[in-house]
Amino acid sequence: MKFEGELEEEFYQSSKKNAEATGYKLNPDYDIITTAVKGICNNKREFGEWYCFCQKRTGDAEKDKKIICPCAARSRDVETRGSCRCGLYIK
Repeated sequence: MKFEGELEEEFYQSSKKNAEATGYKLNPDYDIITTAVKGICNNKREFGEWYCFCQKRTGDAEKDKKIICPCAARSRDVETRGSCRCGLYIK
């Protein structure tokens, strides 16, 4: 998979490496991947962090650290649901 935008490609490659290093995979569904990557990159552009697009920011930088991708709930969600909330990471 290849993204046109430099930021999107950077995030995708970083996520792919993170998935491999932690024993997860990236979702093979093209639509889910592109939606997640674009949403998270839009947050990076707007707010300066890789905030997951499927979780609401509080506006408190300290509290919002837990929703920076990969978010704090990723491991629990992948283990219990088979994927993280946005669907980027799977078992």
